[in-house]
Amino acid sequence: MKKIKHSKFKNTGILFELLVRQITTDTLNNVQESQAGNIIRTYFHKNSPLSKELSLYQTLVKEKFNSDTKAESLIEACLSARKKLNNSTLTREKYNLIKSIKETWDLDEFFSSRVSNYKVLASIYKIFEYKLEENPKQLVETKYTLVEHITFNKQKENVEPTEVLSEDKEIRNLTYKLLVDKFNSKYKGLDTRQKKLLENFILNVSNTNNLKEYFSFECLKVSKQLSELNESVTDQATKIKINESVNLLKNMNQGKTVKDEEVLAMLRYYELVKELKKTIN
Repeated sequence: MKKIKHSKFKNTGILFELLVRQITTDTLNNVQESQAGNIIRTYFHKNSPLSKELSLYQTLVKEKFNSDTKAESLIEACLSARKKLNNSTLTREKYNLIKSIKETWDLDEFFSSRVSNYKVLASIYKIFEYKLEENPKQLVETKYTLVEHITFNKQKENVEPTEVLSEDKEIRNLTYKLLVDKFNSKYKGLDTRQKKLLENFILNVSNTNNLKEYFSFECLKVSKQLSELNESVTDQATKIKINESVNLLKNMNQGKTVKDEEVLAMLRYYELVKELKKTIN
């Protein structure tokens, strides 16, 4: 029997999420007019075919019920609504959307970011694109994945809060916003280095290896900078504090994931480097 194939290039949910992430990147890099924003306004405007399909994706991703029966009814209702959409129009719009993305970014780079709810979005794509001649067993397994997602209300017991936080994209995005707001309330704006750290923090939310590698490199870099700057400091109390900061940096990033408080601490260490440079100069 023919296997149901998933295509991330045609998955409306994935395309929209990656475009939103690109807007975040553009915002952090002070891009005046984000091309990702223009593309979203062009293809996901109110009542557009892609906007209607995206709404069905988001319903299946966000809605929660406490019974399998209700979850199955929701899936069937979304399937029924999806069948009412014009397939040829959707295909044409997706083709033009991918063309616009390809003209703006390298496709491999654009799709390189990992999506935390990839399995769920892929399952939605498969049931929307399922045809009668394809694998019914796989369809049942795909539907079960969605039922399990919709009825999943409690986190597994004995899971560390930081691990849960690293797996929950929406909570991490909220944390990211709070970090930016909190830091901006104390310091008037972020410099390029601080924005780069926050950019890596949000874009690698589900790719802990990439984030840990970047963060480890920054810890070493800042530690070296502080040690070098400390040679020019004459006040002994300040020298002791800087040495303490260097030791703290060496002990950061020891866990499986980069913690939110470590990111906030690194933002402050960046600020400390800037202040020391100003003082010494």
